[in-house]
Amino acid sequence: MSLNATCESVSQKRTLSSLLAGRELKRPKQTDVQRLQEAAIQLLEQQQNLCSLFREVGQPDPLNLSSCQNGEMVSSTITGSLLASELRRQAAQLGVSVAVLSVKTVLERLKEIAEETTDWKEGEQKREMLTSSHRAQLCALLASSRELQSQGAICPKLLWQEYRRDQRLPKLEVVYHLHFYNILNLKYILENDEEVRSWLVSQLKVVCGWRPPQEEEETKQVQQKVLTTVVGVLVGAGFELSPAPAAAGRRISLLCCSVLDDMLFWLLDAVDESLTLQSAAAGAERWIQIFDASLCGVSVSAEVLQRFFTHSLTQTLTYKPRLKVSDAISLQNEWTFAKADPSLTSLFRQLAVIFSVEQLLHHLQQVLETHEVNWKHVLCFLSTLLVYYHCAQPSLKELLSRMLSAAFESYDLENLITAFLLARQAGLEGPGVFSSYSDWFKMAFGGGSSCHANSKKSLVFLLKFLSDLVPFEPPQYLKVHILHPPYVPVKHRSLLMEYISLAKTRLADLKESVEDMGLYEDVSGAGASVQPQCQAAQDVEKAVSLFESTGRISATVMEASIFRRPYFLTRFLPALLAPRVLPVKADARMSFIEALKKADKIPAAQYSSYMESCQKQRQQNQSATCSDSSDDPPEVLRIQLQEFAKLVVDGSDGDVSAQLSRISHTLSVIFPGRPDDLIGQTVVRLHTDAPPSSELHVTVVNMILRNFCQCLLDASQANPPNKQSPWASRFVGALLGNTQLLCSLLHRLWDLFHNQWPSLNAAHVLGLAAFLVHLCASVSHSPLVQLVPPVRLEPVPVEEALSSALSCSTHTNMFFCARLCVAAVCYGICRGDSLPLQQDCVPRSLYKKLLYLIPRLLPEARGTVPDAELSEQLEENLSGPWSSITDSNNTWRKTAWHLWRHAGFQQLGQIPQYQLSFSEWLADELRVQRSEDALPDAERQEYQRWACMELYLTRPEEQGGCGGDMKNLCAQLLNAIMDQQLSSWQSPEAPQRREPARGTCLPDIMSRLQELVCEMEVSRADVCDFLFEVLFRRCSSTVTSQSISAEVSLQHTLHTWNRVLLALPAVLLIKVNTEGGRTTLGCNKLLEHINQHQRQVCSPAGLLSCQITSHFLRGLLGASVRCARPGEAVNKAWSQISGCCPLLLVSTVHWWQRLRPVLLSVWRRLCGEESLPEQLQLLTDCQHWACSLEEGQLLQMPPAAALLLAGSLHRAWRRCEGNKQSFRAALNFLQPERDSKHRQVLVFLLFLCVNDYLTALLYPQERSSDEASSFCTELLAVLADSSDWLSIFKSSEPSIYQSVTMVTSDDFTKLMPWAFCSLLLLQSAELLQRAVRCSGFLHAAIVCYLSVLQLFLEGPTPSTESSKAEPSHVLSCTKQFLLRAVLQTSPTALSAGQLRQLESQCAELDPELAAALSVQLEPPSLSPEMDFL
Repeated sequence: MSLNATCESVSQKRTLSSLLAGRELKRPKQTDVQRLQEAAIQLLEQQQNLCSLFREVGQPDPLNLSSCQNGEMVSSTITGSLLASELRRQAAQLGVSVAVLSVKTVLERLKEIAEETTDWKEGEQKREMLTSSHRAQLCALLASSRELQSQGAICPKLLWQEYRRDQRLPKLEVVYHLHFYNILNLKYILENDEEVRSWLVSQLKVVCGWRPPQEEEETKQVQQKVLTTVVGVLVGAGFELSPAPAAAGRRISLLCCSVLDDMLFWLLDAVDESLTLQSAAAGAERWIQIFDASLCGVSVSAEVLQRFFTHSLTQTLTYKPRLKVSDAISLQNEWTFAKADPSLTSLFRQLAVIFSVEQLLHHLQQVLETHEVNWKHVLCFLSTLLVYYHCAQPSLKELLSRMLSAAFESYDLENLITAFLLARQAGLEGPGVFSSYSDWFKMAFGGGSSCHANSKKSLVFLLKFLSDLVPFEPPQYLKVHILHPPYVPVKHRSLLMEYISLAKTRLADLKESVEDMGLYEDVSGAGASVQPQCQAAQDVEKAVSLFESTGRISATVMEASIFRRPYFLTRFLPALLAPRVLPVKADARMSFIEALKKADKIPAAQYSSYMESCQKQRQQNQSATCSDSSDDPPEVLRIQLQEFAKLVVDGSDGDVSAQLSRISHTLSVIFPGRPDDLIGQTVVRLHTDAPPSSELHVTVVNMILRNFCQCLLDASQANPPNKQSPWASRFVGALLGNTQLLCSLLHRLWDLFHNQWPSLNAAHVLGLAAFLVHLCASVSHSPLVQLVPPVRLEPVPVEEALSSALSCSTHTNMFFCARLCVAAVCYGICRGDSLPLQQDCVPRSLYKKLLYLIPRLLPEARGTVPDAELSEQLEENLSGPWSSITDSNNTWRKTAWHLWRHAGFQQLGQIPQYQLSFSEWLADELRVQRSEDALPDAERQEYQRWACMELYLTRPEEQGGCGGDMKNLCAQLLNAIMDQQLSSWQSPEAPQRREPARGTCLPDIMSRLQELVCEMEVSRADVCDFLFEVLFRRCSSTVTSQSISAEVSLQHTLHTWNRVLLALPAVLLIKVNTEGGRTTLGCNKLLEHINQHQRQVCSPAGLLSCQITSHFLRGLLGASVRCARPGEAVNKAWSQISGCCPLLLVSTVHWWQRLRPVLLSVWRRLCGEESLPEQLQLLTDCQHWACSLEEGQLLQMPPAAALLLAGSLHRAWRRCEGNKQSFRAALNFLQPERDSKHRQVLVFLLFLCVNDYLTALLYPQERSSDEASSFCTELLAVLADSSDWLSIFKSSEPSIYQSVTMVTSDDFTKLMPWAFCSLLLLQSAELLQRAVRCSGFLHAAIVCYLSVLQLFLEGPTPSTESSKAEPSHVLSCTKQFLLRAVLQTSPTALSAGQLRQLESQCAELDPELAAALSVQLEPPSLSPEMDFL
């Protein structure tokens, strides 16, 4: 290359870069380097300008892009050499130093780049950072400057001095690049620039607040690097500990801390002032990102970083401590995590990330003890800590416990108030984060072992502290202290009452006096106080619920109507009488209103106004209105749920928890109902008929469920349930804190499972199954559920309530239930990594439904899993069921079969609470509708036989089986059949909703029972004893009290038993005994059953039904054929029946005309004889004899029992419709004075007629009392002179007539004295005179009178249509009659013992009658003097 060529190139305006690049392409040899440098220097000396030279250094040639892209740039070393040579040459010419000239030249170029950047406008926003091209120029300039520095051609200190002289506010990006290229590091600038603090803080704020254009990704990265690098230097210089720091080092450390503090305070000011400027918000957010441990930790050690974060946390907690403790008490409701500024919570989260929870709480305690604090920041920090760290709850409880102990040890007020504030703040975050304030207060101060209970001084210290808080307390905390006061010994009770009086006064000042406290006050303390109207609505709901379950107005409501009348009239009644569309059939609310009206608790005018308003009401439900937010809460919730769905996939656990906290706050706006905090567990009412939810609430619940399903699908695409974060359980847990939301949620789930399941697709079923699993797993936090109408009297857990919505009565119901339960159990098994965890994750009720459905619908599942296969399954991955359920190619049958064989499923079946017992299987089977069953009749019977004989008969009892005992199997079948029929009696549901028994599998189960019972009979088992033992056990368990409900329940049980009894072979009711080669009939169990149970439920009283009587007798005849002489066996058994079971005897006589043809046919078939056995034939003879008397003929009296003869006469006259003439004629033949047998027959006949009379009084619609009373009068006219007839009214005294008490029920026996007194009033004076003269009459009459009086005083007495038979009228007239009879009776009519007994009884019940007995019948004294004394 020659010099001429070089000059020619210059003349053609070629740049230095192109020149050098062209020479480089020729790749000169090493020997030519010196010649090349000399030529270049000559060229620069002749024509190159120094500024232009710096401008061109490092700029790529646009015409030679390939060289730039390949990195073939001009060597910085060569460029630096050229620049240094030129600088030295010009410096020599100008007479200045090289350093001065190089600084001047670099600054000129730097200024030029800066001015070009400043002129760059983007809309109205000023550009605060270099563009990409200008940044490249600056980097090239600084790279060259670094080479100059290495050659000693530039002085960095002089460069900074001159730069600061020209730039009042140095550009932070320029400073960063100076530091990056090691020309001037930041530490040097901090040490030597006295004004660095002023411009550095402002530049940091500017860079933080400036937002680069969207397309400049490089600028964003540089911006982050600038801030991170500067902060890293500041942190390192400010918080690095040196062994012996010099004064300069301390100054730099303080300077750096000051800069960082200024930026932190700028951030906190932006948060506190709630700046709306977008730049300020963006700047604050960007500065918060600087506190990322991963960014700061690059340039500093972990110890330095911890000191910096600790310092920043302390500064944040103590910044501007303007709020007093009283302000914190009043305002902390507004400082919850959901209401706090997101920037503040984000800052706290960043600062806390490198510390453990224990370290953070320890530091918080230290700050609280040593500094004046900003209470808003302190409490927001605590909320953030609890929300993001679930393990913080126990640590906080320990801290609170230590604070309380320290407070009461040294009577330190600061520790006490701090503990209260922290506990309240934690409680405000909801039950999913921390226990409520009410629970904490009760736990801390509610027991005798609490800190304050040690001495009177401690107690006074606590109560004075609470009293001092009263002026500042929100009302909900005052209510907590009133309703759950601290433990106070009895002797110091007055101190507590002083505080309670003060608190009540404060509540009155706040317009929330004790009168406005609800009847069932909610005292959770979690948030703002409930408005009185809302509290009254809650009270109404609770009162209606209690009324519906008990049938009575609760004592709380009755007391409020008297002692809290202002609240009752102004709050409770208006909430109760809110206008609505009244139902056609009165519901629980309407019945409650009517009950209050009858009790005169509702003013008539208010009730009339309510009824008029209800008639005008057109809309029952109105959408809930919310004034808590300016935005539409459902729309806010929708956006929050969408963000939550993104966080489930990509976010951290802390982000998920924080978002859930915000969702909970929004839900509390939509569902303003507060969490119940009563003692005990909350009860949610689930209306299965018409869910009482507004349209808004239904929309929100649908949104929640859809979001959960979507989140589950998104999360499951990446990981199976056991590999996912606990987002689902936290999501469901966040819903449990709001009772109103949970109520709407349960109603919606019930509706979906019970009514709208056909509209659910596979994704819905999967999502709802998982939701149900988590809902059931939260049983410790879940309230109980009361189904309305109440299927069960007591509330049940959520799992059981929703499980009852899954019906298995039809084939379509079964298929849906199987799909849902398979999905839920698969999810639960996969969710739990081990068997103990699976127990918490798999709902028992859904697992049991699969145990019922899978063998029923999949015949191949009716065998047991082989041991080899079970061993193989044990090694299967837990995600196996989940992959099966999420495989779209699998049907539910295939998935169910896969699940059935899975090891986890089989292992759960070994746990007692997961085993489906035989009784539970029977209950499920009896609900199936045969006409809509998935199995045809033949397959259903085959399945039932398999379940009974192969599955449950051999299964051990501890596993829900029968242990190989056939009696146990039959007993459970009997109980299930009776339970099924009893449920139709006791079901409170509407008739159209009851499952008709004839459509269920009851006939099939009855067939299984018949088969098994017959098999037992063939095997010579004691079937008779077994059947009656089952009944006795059942009746004994039913009669647990003497209440009317227990009696009604017993009646239903026996009626149901009779239905079952009629379906079983009659011969099984008679036991056949074989002793010594002789075979006899044993009727003891049957007779005991009739005497003990059947007589209690006869209708009419004293008479078994024809079907039952026929069944018993057919059983007697059928069993007799197993004896050697059937006729004798029947005669002997009937003789026993005549003496021991008068009810069966009377009933047989009554129905004999209908029974005789049936029994004769049975006897002919069994024995081939044309006539019945002698004792039964005697019944026919007695009937003929009775008819002959009725017709006026006199036949010889048959040799039968008196009661049998009396029953025949009674039946004959009843059949002839009570012909009085024939009745009198018959009585003329039966003179009691002639024959004692006649007298006995008449007395028994009188009993039967009195029984008719009593039945007519109680049930006048069925029989006329006049007819029955006339027969009684005729009989009394014949028997009046004999005392035998009195025996039927004195059941407690032994006599030959005592057997009549075994004919009717005990209730009827108790009413016999009432019938006696009532009949007396109907008799003529002459007949009464005869009766009074009869021996024992007065005693019997007074005893009957006192018995009726005792019944009248004890409770409700029988009501009749006849006023003459009213108990009060009967008692009054009977008393007058007895007073007259006492006057007419001689003193010898009563023995001394009888007189003393009657006087003692009358003294308590009727003193007037007692006085009459004492005066008239007391025997005269033999010693008047002694009487005087």
